[in-house]
Amino acid sequence: MPFPAFEQDGPSARDRVDYESSPLTRAEYISALVHLYRGELYRANAWRLRLDNTTNWAVLTSAGLLTFSFGEGAHSHWIVLMGIPIVTVFLFFEARRFRFADVWRSRVRLLEENFYAPILRRDLSSPMERWGDLVADDLFSPRFRITKLQAVRARFARNYWPIYTVLLLSWVMHVQLKPLPATSLAQVREHLAGGLLPWWLPLALVGSCILGGLWLLLGVERHQLTDLEVWEDPEQGISDQIGDL
Repeated sequence: MPFPAFEQDGPSARDRVDYESSPLTRAEYISALVHLYRGELYRANAWRLRLDNTTNWAVLTSAGLLTFSFGEGAHSHWIVLMGIPIVTVFLFFEARRFRFADVWRSRVRLLEENFYAPILRRDLSSPMERWGDLVADDLFSPRFRITKLQAVRARFARNYWPIYTVLLLSWVMHVQLKPLPATSLAQVREHLAGGLLPWWLPLALVGSCILGGLWLLLGVERHQLTDLEVWEDPEQGISDQIGDL
């Protein structure tokens, strides 16, 4: 049995307001910007918390490995070295999250500098004339403002070099003290050797880690562009679009 037809309540299509062509009042404009700012600020804070979580994972993982390796019993020094690739994975995770957090942070700063700051100064002239167009373009085609290597360098220099340093120093102590204190070079080689693995392999891994850290700090260019320079010239310092990932 077919359902009976009901007439739709409300205005007809002809009587509806065309919001696309209707003028935007000043109150509506300010209200829209306030809600945009709150949304961008929320996303910036959310991604900032994700950065802290990744660092906490790296610290807790390193602490757990060190506690186990220096605990009772004869534990291999390779347990300490396992922390290097694990922490490196967290570093790349955090670098990726840092690129996203930087997108929302830069939008928040643009709104604060060009909308809220002029209001607080009682001078409605913004430092950037086309800042609204720049934000609109970024909403249509969001882009990262820092490259992948620059993000890795930023997080390494900010949080991760102390973690790597603690792991490497702990590894040196473990080789010297476990299972018995080494008093000669032959005993050090004996401690370094692990089953079928040659004694020089852990040294190569540690050396690669040190060289990689130095290359990040000295060989990778630091992101030195200001927010204003990046916004005014989108081709500078921007590697790829977020939508293309």
